[in-house]
Amino acid sequence: MRRRAGKERVIGGLLNRLKGAFQGEEPASVPEGMRIYAVGDIHGRDDLLARLLDQIEADARSRPYRRNLLIFLGDYVDRGLQSKEVLDRLTAPPLPGFEHVFLKGNHEQAMLQFLEDAAFGKTWKYYGGLETLHSYGVTELTRTDDPDAFERARERFAEALPAAHLNFLKSLNLSAEFGGYFFAHAGVRPGVPLHRQIEEDLLWIREGFIDSGRMFGKIVVHGHTPREDVVIKPNRIGVDTGAYMTGVLTAVVLEGTSHRFVQTCDAEVPLAATG
Repeated sequence: MRRRAGKERVIGGLLNRLKGAFQGEEPASVPEGMRIYAVGDIHGRDDLLARLLDQIEADARSRPYRRNLLIFLGDYVDRGLQSKEVLDRLTAPPLPGFEHVFLKGNHEQAMLQFLEDAAFGKTWKYYGGLETLHSYGVTELTRTDDPDAFERARERFAEALPAAHLNFLKSLNLSAEFGGYFFAHAGVRPGVPLHRQIEEDLLWIREGFIDSGRMFGKIVVHGHTPREDVVIKPNRIGVDTGAYMTGVLTAVVLEGTSHRFVQTCDAEVPLAATG
């Protein structure tokens, strides 16, 4: 089953599948009276973010709950063409009736690193930095390795970046925990207690985490590794559906022991989750 371009959707019917994955174990749950919406990688797609937030607001209105928590899993910038607009939206007053938690992604780390060291632009430009610079009006830098050009771009970027955006980037959390869930941008290092995870792994890990069958103490909800569909495993839920490439932005909704998904899209995509 597919949905056509521009149609937002709410995915249901996955609960039985997830319960099967947890057969023999007590299902993870969120604290009583709380509903969590965790949003995957946005990557400069403010158009999708605006529509997804509308969907989330409508969902919350249709299902009143005592406490609604909105967690953003990081990678707000780069690759897409609207990084500035995304940060404008995220630094605006929060959605009424929602608490917000913002996590740091590896692309926010890269953005901050470029502001400190212009030479890092040689790396950043290859995974979306140019698009971010362009969104702030810094358009002179092309795919050059001239150190002077990078320094000029860094200076112009520092001037163009609103203080609210810089403060936001510096305030981002590395992880969050609620009930039986642990939230991080990329994932966790297997075998390391959750409270001892290091920043590099929380922002960058793939190998060793994505293919791990080990339980981590809590279900890890993460982005970072894009897939065509949401991924549900006994030990993790992956919600990076590659928004900048696929036109699909996803949020997982957690309440009690149930799980469902809210998505917005501008392209045809399959509805099934990846097991």
